[in-house]
Amino acid sequence: MILDVRNIQTFYGESQALQGVTLQLEAGETVCLLGRNGSGKSTTLKSIVGLTPPRSGEVIFDGKPVQGFAPHRIARAGVGYVPEDRRIFPGLTVRDNLEVAAYQRKGTAAHWTVDAILKKYEMLGEREGQDGATLSGGQQQMLAVARSLMIQPRLLLLDEPNEGLAPVIVQQIGELIDELSHTTTILFTDQSVRFALKHARRAYILEKGQVVHQASSDELRADQAAQDKFLSVA
Repeated sequence: MILDVRNIQTFYGESQALQGVTLQLEAGETVCLLGRNGSGKSTTLKSIVGLTPPRSGEVIFDGKPVQGFAPHRIARAGVGYVPEDRRIFPGLTVRDNLEVAAYQRKGTAAHWTVDAILKKYEMLGEREGQDGATLSGGQQQMLAVARSLMIQPRLLLLDEPNEGLAPVIVQQIGELIDELSHTTTILFTDQSVRFALKHARRAYILEKGQVVHQASSDELRADQAAQDKFLSVA
């Protein structure tokens, strides 16, 4: 068990966003969070990575509790995070955006380096000297994912990686998730049920800040009643 989230309660001020979310990921799994807008998907990822610390409950990563830790400390433990808005650093080149995030934990090999990423992903390598803020949406998403790899993550959190992207880029993001799943545990959110179930092994469905359903991707794909009940837009 690489991630064990137990009954977390998260608030924005006095407004409760998560009401006892519980989920687990085994090492090597790719799991998706599904749910309508406002169901708590993004807040769940932010709670795991420490951006919206839960008021109660536990977040256990690699056997150790991390709730209450600062985000940079959770990142250094091996949790990569790609926010929905990407947050590319303006004024920094593609290479600079990668270099500023580089971190190597003691006792781990640096599988992902700046040069390795720029060589592997030609879309970025061809633009390594370009201001990251001037890239297209798809290029920025690739850069955001690549930047998260610079900490050599054991767990990668992706928040709506396809938001606002053209279909051809969405396909590339799916291929990237599939590729990374061979070496990294992945938890991602997405509005597209079809995309999520294609690239994830299991799914959790959230509604009003609670997990209301969980199933394997094959089970949920065949369960139209559950999709209609929890995911359809009225």
